[in-house]
Amino acid sequence: MNDSAMALRTVLAENDRLRERLEAERAYLKAELGEVRDFSEIVGQSAALHAALERVRRVADTSAPVLLLGETGTGKELLARALHTHGPQRDGPFIAVNCAALPAALIESELFGHEKGAFTGASQAKPGRFELADGGTLLFDEIGELDLPLQAKLLRVLEDGVIERLGATVTRKVAVRVIAATNRDLRRDMCEGRFRSDLYYRLAVFPIEVPPLRYRREDIPLLVWHFVESRQRSLGRAITKIPKATMATLQAYDWPGNVRELQNVIERALILSHGSVLRVDEVLGSGAAARDDTGSRSPVESLLDVTRAHIVHVLERCRWTIEGHGQAAERLGLNPSTLRNRMRKLDITRPGPTPRPTP
Repeated sequence: MNDSAMALRTVLAENDRLRERLEAERAYLKAELGEVRDFSEIVGQSAALHAALERVRRVADTSAPVLLLGETGTGKELLARALHTHGPQRDGPFIAVNCAALPAALIESELFGHEKGAFTGASQAKPGRFELADGGTLLFDEIGELDLPLQAKLLRVLEDGVIERLGATVTRKVAVRVIAATNRDLRRDMCEGRFRSDLYYRLAVFPIEVPPLRYRREDIPLLVWHFVESRQRSLGRAITKIPKATMATLQAYDWPGNVRELQNVIERALILSHGSVLRVDEVLGSGAAARDDTGSRSPVESLLDVTRAHIVHVLERCRWTIEGHGQAAERLGLNPSTLRNRMRKLDITRPGPTPRPTP
């Protein structure tokens, strides 16, 4: 075989590989369309959330592995997407794999891919998640659920950036930023022999604690209105008010399922509410949510009330400084002129100095 024929054969093989990857990536993205969510913003202004976001900002523009630690439903995938969006891999794909959801018999093939005939049922070659994420970010959700043999194989890929499809005789180099997430205590799992210590230290280059919702109760009104506004149109609702006692009840609850549980409760409340006022009595199983301590109907709290209180709170924390790094406009995600216009509409003015008492 002459050199030109060998070169042509190499080009054709590379084209086949790229076609396989594109087809698999298209199939993966098509499957993801059923779970499209709005990841354009992270809702909340609490100190606990700000601390987590500050760590995200510090590590986002690097390629260092990140380990997201937090309870179920706290929004770890949301932070992972923020890391990807603001990182050097932003132009590449973001691929997520739920280690707890994939059967143990299939997860190796899902991660590393397989060649045609590699096992019974492998009727064609298929790239794995590492290949799909090449040039981008790969999220290992529930990393603590991986079996020990797969942990060893994952460690090798993280160390040398080389993968090998099942049934293949050649290896492939991939450039992937790895983010891992878990609700487990991996240090305890290490001590008990369920998680490799070398893999833990390879993944935990930059750990980030994602706060549970009970540590950021002041974010609950903003989250409630966010979920109301994002879902009510598709459910045929037009909620404009929420009883203050309802909001107080939502803030007092500990939310073991965190933000995901809150979202589900608000969606059920929207389905059961009619008119302009959100009612959660049936969802929470108690009439106390819509009544104050005297048993009478409580005042309602509109979105404008919550918005105004939130803006005032941020302004007070910034000592009423609107422009500048870390000041009110930046914290609220607004242009300074937009914030000033909103303050005028909501009749927000900086309080003057307290007058001195006359002698």
